[in-house]
Amino acid sequence: MPLGGDHKTDDRLKWLGRLSLPLLIVVWQGAALIAQSRFAPGPWSVVGRTVDLIREGHLLADFGQTLARAGVAFALAMVIGTGLGVVFGRVRWLDRLFSAWVVVGLNLPAIVVAILCYIWLGLTDVALVLAVVLNKVPLVVTTIRAGVRALDPSLDELARVYRMPRRRWLRLILLPQLLPHVMTAARTGLSLVWKIVLVFEVLGSDGGVGFRVGVFFQFFDMTGILAYTVCFVALVLGLEYGCLRPVEWRMTRWRMDQR
Repeated sequence: MPLGGDHKTDDRLKWLGRLSLPLLIVVWQGAALIAQSRFAPGPWSVVGRTVDLIREGHLLADFGQTLARAGVAFALAMVIGTGLGVVFGRVRWLDRLFSAWVVVGLNLPAIVVAILCYIWLGLTDVALVLAVVLNKVPLVVTTIRAGVRALDPSLDELARVYRMPRRRWLRLILLPQLLPHVMTAARTGLSLVWKIVLVFEVLGSDGGVGFRVGVFFQFFDMTGILAYTVCFVALVLGLEYGCLRPVEWRMTRWRMDQR
């Protein structure tokens, strides 16, 4: 009997989850009707403006630029941060030597890093990507280093006793234990990369979502700002449910198979 009740509760919760976005749209429309202001456009006005922006070609071009910048910066930060995190987690003297560097990187304001990179390298994509990587790497290092320190030492001892080859040790011992921390770093880092890229595009760029939002802000074009915001949220949700969660599920299955 309790099991049947649990299933019914799960079904109700699923329906509540599906109602979340429609409820948000209803609340948004109600607030727009109450405000009756050009600074508070309703969802249908935003949808119409989005269609116009797509036809003009601005929206797709801007999102393409932002995606390219964020993708390159995210990949570089994950590769560099994961490598450094593994090294710092296993080599204590290197961790002690560079621990202050990681702390400084975690607490250095992103806006300061962006301004410095733009001054040194000019208003280029290289400067933007470098600024994002410098802001993202310390976070990845911290997460991966914690994961390496949490590894089970008895498994390493078992690998040494059986003289396990390095490649087999990586596949059967290191990666299955480290994957949850890698996914955590990827998920938190991706959300951070998006925000930093958009801020940096507002500061200095010749295109991209942040650049276009900055232009709309100068003309107090709230409908245009919300059109880009809605498309951006849709993109992030698509990446979360269409990419990150399936990858996480497959990695979880792979970890179970390795056991």
